[in-house]
Amino acid sequence: MRTLFTAALLLSAGAYATADDPYLWLEEVSSDNAMAWVTEQNNHAEKALTAYPKYQQFYNGTLEVMDSSDKIDYPSRVGNYLYNFWRDANHTKGLYRRTTATSYASGKPEWQTVLDIDALAEAEGENWVFKGMSCLYPAYQQCLVYLSRGGADATVVREFSKTTMSFVENGFFLPEAKSQVTWRDENSLFVATDFGEGSLTDSGYPRITKIWQRGANLAEAATVYEGDKTSVAASTFRMFTADKHYDLVYESLTFYSNQAWLLADGKKIAIPKPESATLGGIFADALLLNLRQDWPEHGFKQGSVVSMPIAAIKAGKPEVSLVMAPSANLSIERIARTKDYLLVSVLEDVKTKVLRLEQREGKWHSTEIPLAENASIGIFNTDEADNTFHYTVTGFLTPASLYTADSKTLEKQLLRQAPSWFDESKFKVEQHKAKSKDGTLVPYFVVMPKALTYNGKNPTLLYGYGGFEVSLTPAYSAAVGRNWLAEGGVYVLANIRGGGEYGPAWHQAALQKNRMKAYEDFFAIAEDLIARKITSPQHLGIKGGSNGGLLTGAAMVLRPELFGAVISQVPLLDMRRYHQLLAGASWMAEYGDPDQDEFWQVIKTYSPYHNVHKDKKYPKAFFYTSTRDDRVHPAHARKMVARLLEQGHPVYYYENIEGGHAGASDNRQSARMAALEYSYLWQQLK
Repeated sequence: MRTLFTAALLLSAGAYATADDPYLWLEEVSSDNAMAWVTEQNNHAEKALTAYPKYQQFYNGTLEVMDSSDKIDYPSRVGNYLYNFWRDANHTKGLYRRTTATSYASGKPEWQTVLDIDALAEAEGENWVFKGMSCLYPAYQQCLVYLSRGGADATVVREFSKTTMSFVENGFFLPEAKSQVTWRDENSLFVATDFGEGSLTDSGYPRITKIWQRGANLAEAATVYEGDKTSVAASTFRMFTADKHYDLVYESLTFYSNQAWLLADGKKIAIPKPESATLGGIFADALLLNLRQDWPEHGFKQGSVVSMPIAAIKAGKPEVSLVMAPSANLSIERIARTKDYLLVSVLEDVKTKVLRLEQREGKWHSTEIPLAENASIGIFNTDEADNTFHYTVTGFLTPASLYTADSKTLEKQLLRQAPSWFDESKFKVEQHKAKSKDGTLVPYFVVMPKALTYNGKNPTLLYGYGGFEVSLTPAYSAAVGRNWLAEGGVYVLANIRGGGEYGPAWHQAALQKNRMKAYEDFFAIAEDLIARKITSPQHLGIKGGSNGGLLTGAAMVLRPELFGAVISQVPLLDMRRYHQLLAGASWMAEYGDPDQDEFWQVIKTYSPYHNVHKDKKYPKAFFYTSTRDDRVHPAHARKMVARLLEQGHPVYYYENIEGGHAGASDNRQSARMAALEYSYLWQQLK
C-alpha cells in the first residue's frame, strides 16, 4: 500500500521532479502532496513502533522525568533576580518566572510569574514556543520577548514591561523572521531583520542592520551597516560594562570567519584581528579574542585566548597580549568573567577543569578551582558586579548538582541535587581510544553494567556528532538510564574529529575535503567495540542529530555491515542541494560548496542521498524530523526515505508537525519521540 500510494504521489507531483532528483516535490514543505506522503509514513511508523510492548513504559517514564517537580529549576541571573523557565504537566508550554537569590537558596523559592506561555497561547490562538527574553541593562525592566510558532528558529519579537508584567501597547514589534535585535537605549534598538527583498543573505539571515527609534516606522530606521549577500549574517549590538557601553558591528563572512568594528565618535573602527578569531566578551575594558588559527604576527598559537585594550583600538595603536594558551591535550572551552577574575572551562582528554585567571602587574596568573573531579562542570550566571557564580556538576552516572560559589574566596554551597532515576550503582564508565584509519587515536566513553559479559551480544547505542567544533562531554540522561541502560543496553559517546574536544585543530582536521576523517573515526570506534566483544554489528545501533544525523546517514550507506540500527534526527542528507535549502548556505565553511567540482568530488562520496543502492542491504533505519524545522529542511529526511522506499529498503520515518530543529516543542512531544526511538532500538538490536 505504501509503495502504490507513493507512486501515485510521484505521478501527481511530476512538475517538481527532475531526472536526477525525482523527489524535489518533497521540498515543498506544506504542499498537499508532501503532507499526504508525510501522513502515510507517520502512520506506518507509529503503528509499528507503538506496538512494541514497552512503548508505553518508555513514554510514561520519560514524561515522568520531564514533568517532575523534583527536577532542577535552573536559574538565569538578570539583575537582582534569578529567572527560570519551567515546564510540567500543568504548564506544557511553560512558565517564565523569577525569584530572589535569597529565596532561591532557601530551597523553597517564592516564584513570581513573569509570562505564562500556556495562557498566552490560548488567549491568542497561537502555538507559541518561548525562545527567550532580553532586557535593557542596568534596570532590566524593558524587555524584548521572542516567540516562535511551533518551535521554528524564526520568531516574533514583542516589547514587554516588567514593571506592569505585560506587553507594551504600541511598543516595539517585529513580525516573524530570523531577527537579531538588541537594546541600544530605552528608546532605540539595533535591528537586523527581514526588511524586504534583498535584505537577507543567501543563508536566509539578515545582512542589513539599522537603528530603530521608538515611535518611528521600521522603514524609516537609519541603516548602520550592510553586509554582503554571500555572507552568513550581519548584526550590530551594544555591550555593557559596569560604567560604559561599547557598540560593535559584526559580519559573519562564513561560519568560521568574521569582521568586526567598533562604533565610536560617529566612526566605524576596524578591530585588527584575524578573520578566523571570534569575539569572547569584554574584561577590564579590553576585548577578548578566541583564536581559531595561529597568529604568527604576534606569535600566538591556535586555540589561545588573547586580550586587546579597547582604548588602544580607538587610538589606532592596537595592543595584543596573551591571556591563556592551550596544550597538546588541553583545549579552552569557555571563558566567563566575574568582578575580579576570568573563569576558564577547559577540557583535558575530554574531562572538565575550571581555572581562575587574574591579572597582576600586567601578567595573567592561573589557579585551578577544585569544584569537582571526573565530572562535567558547567559555569554560568557570572556578572562583573560581583564574584559569585553558579555551576553544575554531572556525569553519565552522576545526577546533576547545582552550586553557587565565590570566585574570590572559593567558598561554595550546594543549592540543588537532581534525583536519581535509575540504579547507577550497577554501572561503570570506561574511556578508551580507537585507532582511526590514518593512525589518529580517537577517544570514546562506554557506560555499561559492572558485570558485563564480553560475548558480543550486548545491545549497544553509539552516539556521535563530529562537527562545528562542538564537544561532547559526559552528562546524566534519565532517558538513557531508564530506557536503555536499565533495560540491559550499553551506551557509548564518541569524541570524533570535527568536534572541539581538543580545540580548533581537532575540528579543522575533518573540515570540507577532509570530512571523511570524522566518519573514519566513527567506524574505528564501532570496530573497536566489536573487537573488544562489547557488541557485534547486529547488536550495534547509532544515533545522531542535525550534523550528527548526516554522520549516521553516511555511516549507514558507507558501512551498512557494521550496524543493526540507525537513528538519524533532523538530518542533513542531500549534500548536493543542502546549500540551497534554508540556512544551508551558512554551512559551506564546514562541508564545502557542492557547486564547485573540487568539493563535490569529495561530498558525493558520502552524501547519503546519493549513495543509496538497490543491490545493497541496509539496516532498517529510523529517520525523523519536524515540519517546522526552518534550519535543516525536512526534505533531507523525506527524500532519503523516499529513495530507500523506491528501492525496496525497509525504513521508518516520522515527522513531527511541530518542534523546529529541536524536533519537539513540549514535554509530551519529547517523551513521545523518546518512546518511539527506544521502541525502535530494542526491536532492532535485541
